[in-house]
Amino acid sequence: MSPSPHSAGGPEQPAAIELELFTHRFAALARQMGERLQWTAVSTNVKERLDFSCALLDAAGELVVNAPHIPVHLGALGLCVRRLREEIAFAPGDVVVTNHPAFGGSHLPDVTVVTPVFASPRGGGRERPREPPLLGFVASRAHHAEIGGSRPGSMPPHARCLAEEGVVLPPTYLVRAGVPAWDEVRRRLLAPPFPSRAVEENLADLRAAVAANHHGAAGLAALAAAHGRPAVERNMAALKAHAEERLRAALARLPPGDHAAAERLDDGSPLAVRVTIRPPGSTPAAVLDWGGSAGVHAGNLNAPPAVVRSAVLYVLRLLVAEPLPLNEGLLRPIELRVPPGMLDPPFGDGRGDPWESPAVVGGNVETSQRLVDTLLKALGLAACSQGTMNNVLFGSERFGFYETVCGGAGAGRDFDGESAVHTHMTNTRITDPEIVEHRYPVRVRRFAVRAGSGGAGRRRGGDGVVRELEFLAPMALSLLTQHRVERPYGVAGGEPGLAGRQRLLRAGGGVVELGPSAACDVGSGDRLLLETPGGGGWGAPDGGSPGPDPPR
Repeated sequence: MSPSPHSAGGPEQPAAIELELFTHRFAALARQMGERLQWTAVSTNVKERLDFSCALLDAAGELVVNAPHIPVHLGALGLCVRRLREEIAFAPGDVVVTNHPAFGGSHLPDVTVVTPVFASPRGGGRERPREPPLLGFVASRAHHAEIGGSRPGSMPPHARCLAEEGVVLPPTYLVRAGVPAWDEVRRRLLAPPFPSRAVEENLADLRAAVAANHHGAAGLAALAAAHGRPAVERNMAALKAHAEERLRAALARLPPGDHAAAERLDDGSPLAVRVTIRPPGSTPAAVLDWGGSAGVHAGNLNAPPAVVRSAVLYVLRLLVAEPLPLNEGLLRPIELRVPPGMLDPPFGDGRGDPWESPAVVGGNVETSQRLVDTLLKALGLAACSQGTMNNVLFGSERFGFYETVCGGAGAGRDFDGESAVHTHMTNTRITDPEIVEHRYPVRVRRFAVRAGSGGAGRRRGGDGVVRELEFLAPMALSLLTQHRVERPYGVAGGEPGLAGRQRLLRAGGGVVELGPSAACDVGSGDRLLLETPGGGGWGAPDGGSPGPDPPR
């Protein structure tokens, strides 16, 4: 890792060594936070599927380093912490929780826990100790598979407003000045009209997040005690400056001018982006303009600004194509323009009636993936991957279960797409069949590669999967998916991947075709047959007429 020209102190080589050491120290703390969260949580979704993320942020609330967790979480954490700072005067011993989209949340099941980190207080003798300086923040975001809402699993496919999607947590103290405040959180989780169906599980996972944050905060404070607060702050700044430098270099390799692309969601809603690469040395180095995208969505595919930033940050990280922690230095050379509408829905100051706020649950999981589709198309980085998380939810008034299902990855200029993998904005595990069958009244009948679903090409797209679940008791089933109508595109003459498909096979006979967003009741013996999309191919197949390769 080359030293940043913005880093301070010492000759060039020692500065580079110091930055490398601190980068690994920061990253190790974020990974340890994740391990603490996983092993102390109780829910299947956190403990088994690893649907959580942990990160360190600086005193300004900018993301500095993360563990290799969930991209749609990580890029949003900085905005969340900064919005919380506007609402709350953080003090030592505080821990704050929120899931509200107006405060940097993504969707209601993703619950964020933030802990400020203060350096050791100064002063001694008869002098009153000064207020300890703020060193930074640690944050954890975990997906709660049940947090209320009109349907079990807290991701109702046909929600029209935020209130239908679950319990809304505005910025709320979990701990204040070292004093726990769990009763207030419990009260909110139990509040009508759609309380959580798993309050004790929610509280247990929140305690796990607090423990993870405590570990990260103690570790960051220990770094400052061992090496000095200036060294920690200097290297946080240097790491962001290095990310900015590497992104500027990556953008300089692209032809100046406009790189535009458009995609459509399965319901026809447009997404459009224009990436304007400016001459080297310009500020900003590039402009990303989402003008032409859809207005406020009538359903739940609205993506809060934190989700849009996550998608952009993720693709910029791909563009750099170097070992580099995801951090907000990558956004410094970019001017991001997001018009009001589906990608910036109206939430006001976050204090309004959730019945009047737009629904967002699909925006986080599905629109985020389609934003990545659109950006990759504009920049020519890869063919389209499955472009969906294939969200499957089932449950009753006693429980809610959630999983995302893998599919095909898009091919690139010099690689085939992988089969049966999670791609882009999700990075979770599938639930092991033994765990699903032991804890829930379902049976995994089949889980196999969907052979031939990847797009043909000089480089072939990866195949999706087939997953068949049999329900052993009556319950509610919900699906949130994309690329059931629009096929994942190929590049430079490559063929598109096959679209996904989902059907309900009734125990008494008959087949029900389910659309991209579907909600229905199932009975004992009914089966869900889910076929996930394949990735697009790159380059014309043998004998075909090749299209032009996108610019490097």
